[in-house]
Amino acid sequence: MKKGILWTMALLMAALFCANLYIGSVDIPGSAVTDILLGKDEVTKRSWQYIVLDSRLPQALTALLCGSALSVSGLMLQTVFRNPLAGPSILGINSGASLGVALVMLLTGGSMMGELFSLSGFIAIVVAAFVGAMVVMGLLLFFSTLLKSDTLLLITGIMIGYVASSAIALLNFFATSEGVHSYMIWGLGSFGGVSMVQMPYFALVTVGGLLCALLLVKPLNALLLGNLYAENLGVNVKHTRFQLLFVTGLLSAITTAFCGPVSFIGLAVPHIARMLLGTSDHRYLLPLTLLTGGAVALLCNLLSVLPGDLGVIPLNAITPLLGAPVIIYVLMHRGKK
Repeated sequence: MKKGILWTMALLMAALFCANLYIGSVDIPGSAVTDILLGKDEVTKRSWQYIVLDSRLPQALTALLCGSALSVSGLMLQTVFRNPLAGPSILGINSGASLGVALVMLLTGGSMMGELFSLSGFIAIVVAAFVGAMVVMGLLLFFSTLLKSDTLLLITGIMIGYVASSAIALLNFFATSEGVHSYMIWGLGSFGGVSMVQMPYFALVTVGGLLCALLLVKPLNALLLGNLYAENLGVNVKHTRFQLLFVTGLLSAITTAFCGPVSFIGLAVPHIARMLLGTSDHRYLLPLTLLTGGAVALLCNLLSVLPGDLGVIPLNAITPLLGAPVIIYVLMHRGKK
C-alpha cells in the first residue's frame, strides 16, 4: 500500500513535469515539443526551441528540485521541533536571504563590489541571498550548541527573522521607488530564475542536500519518540539537530537564492504526505514528501501560466491558495483531539 502510494506520486510528478513542457503561454504543437526534446532539426521555428529548451525545461527542473527541497526541509523541521507550523521560513533563514537581497537591491543599487570582485545583476542577487541565508544558518548552528531546548531554539530563529524583517523595512523606507519595486518582484517568487547554464550547480547542491536528508531517516524516526527516548536508542540528539539544521539551511538557502522566498510549500506538503500515508514513519514519509513537493511545485508553476498574452501570475499568489487550506485543516483536526 505504502509503496503503491509512492509509485503513484512518482507517476503524477512525471506527468506534471511533462505538462510543464507541453503547456505554456505560447501555443506550441505537442509534436513540435517532442521533436525539440528529441533533438530533431526539422523544427520550423527556432523560437519554439528557445521556449522549450531555455524556458520551459529549466523552469520545470527548478520547480521539481525547489519543491522537493523546501518540502523535505519543512518535514525535518516539523519533526525536530515537534511543531506542525515549523517550516523553512520559521527559523529566519528565508528572512536572512531576503535581507541579503534587500542590501544589494535597495542599498547598493543591484551590485556587489570589493577589492577582488565585482558582481551585478542577477548574479549579485543570488550571491547576496545565499550569503544572507548562510549567515542566519550559522547563527542558528551557533545557538544550537548553547541551547538544549528545541523550543528555545525555535523562538530564537523567529526572533532572528523579526530582526531581519525590521532591517528590510528600514531599507525599503529609505530606498528609491525603483529599488522597492525590484525587491517586491523578487519577493513574489519565481521558478524561472535558473538558466540551463546554472542548472548543474543548482541541481548539484540541491540533490546533495536531499541525499543527506535521506541519510537522516533513522535519527528522524528516533526523534519522534522524544529526545530522551532518542538518546536511549543511541542517538546523539545535539549532533543530529546540528546536522538537520545544516541540511535544512543549505536547501533553504539555495532555493531562496535562485527562486525567491517561496511560501507555503515547505509548510503544507509534509502534512499532505502524512495524510496520504497515514503514518509518520520517515522511511516512507520522507521519500513521499520529496515526491509530493516536486509535484505540488510543478502544479503551481503550471497554474501560474496564463493563456495567450495575459502573462504569468506571481508564484506566491498561487502557493497560499493550495497551502493555506491544508494548514487550516490540520489545525482544526488537531484542535478536535
